[in-house]
Amino acid sequence: MFIDQAYIWAKAGDGGHGCVSFRRERYIPKGGPDGGDGGHGGSVFIEAVADVDTLLDFAGKHHWQAPNGQPGQGSNKSGPDGEDLVIRVPPGTLIFDTDYDLLLKDLSNVGMKVCICRGGRGGKGNKAFATSTRQTPRIAQDGKPGQERNLRLELKLIADIGLVGMPNAGKSTLISRCSAARPKIADYPFTTLEPVLGIAELSDYRRFVMADIPGLIEGAHAGAGLGHDFLRHIERTRILVHILDIMPPDGSDPVLNYTGIRAELGLHSRILTEKPELIVLNKTDLDQDGTIADEIEKRLADIAGDTPSRRIMKISAVTGDGIPELKEALWKMAKEPV
Repeated sequence: MFIDQAYIWAKAGDGGHGCVSFRRERYIPKGGPDGGDGGHGGSVFIEAVADVDTLLDFAGKHHWQAPNGQPGQGSNKSGPDGEDLVIRVPPGTLIFDTDYDLLLKDLSNVGMKVCICRGGRGGKGNKAFATSTRQTPRIAQDGKPGQERNLRLELKLIADIGLVGMPNAGKSTLISRCSAARPKIADYPFTTLEPVLGIAELSDYRRFVMADIPGLIEGAHAGAGLGHDFLRHIERTRILVHILDIMPPDGSDPVLNYTGIRAELGLHSRILTEKPELIVLNKTDLDQDGTIADEIEKRLADIAGDTPSRRIMKISAVTGDGIPELKEALWKMAKEPV
């Protein structure tokens, strides 16, 4: 199950109370205060790790609390500190404070770690309050409470290439051809119900990561279809690959499909419309003489402009025709400086 959003309550441990104690030993009538300090409460950290892919761990667990510090004891014994709690999340996780609607941290890389709730300090024992004029203090500090927060965790997948297009345009077939990913492929719309990541391998140990999201339809930015829930995942990609079915089974116009999806991307986020784009005309095996693909390419060139940041290629994801050239082109685009 792919979970890309979760709400949790996190609380750091409270500090332990200080101790009021006096040294009482035989032949030592005036031992004096010996109350130890309380231990500090454990803090709560969130860390991005490589072996976690989704926020599934938070689906059934919404409360995360670090241990409290233990109270101090006599004989100048300090209470043990509470252990820190480290919450493991996938890289690409954004942490929001829901009470203030504030982005606390974007854990975009593996190894990034942030303290989101600091543990309470332990209270001082009565020994700390002894002075030359107050030699038998009968007071001690209480431990401080640990911080607590209501958080929203939001996952944005990290990939070089993002695949977009209408349902049944051939995105799942393409990612299965370019990588070892095996998404569900069928001849009906919305076979892809959740994002799929695939690693495309090339010669000389070259590779790049592709992300496939469910097909987009008109009104996706406002909640229509399935893709709107996952548009955030392609915001991090370097390049958008727009897959066009040159002969849609519903008889729609491929060029109008392209402009419609571009409009939906712009309504969701202007960031998406500013990314470099490669338009892929798919299913050329159905166009034996190439006249349909050539006509669509001509119309798209008038709309999009055949520039270095927006290119047009022809492939057949089913037969594999044009796939090696496409992978090479994507590799070059992915490695170009921003």
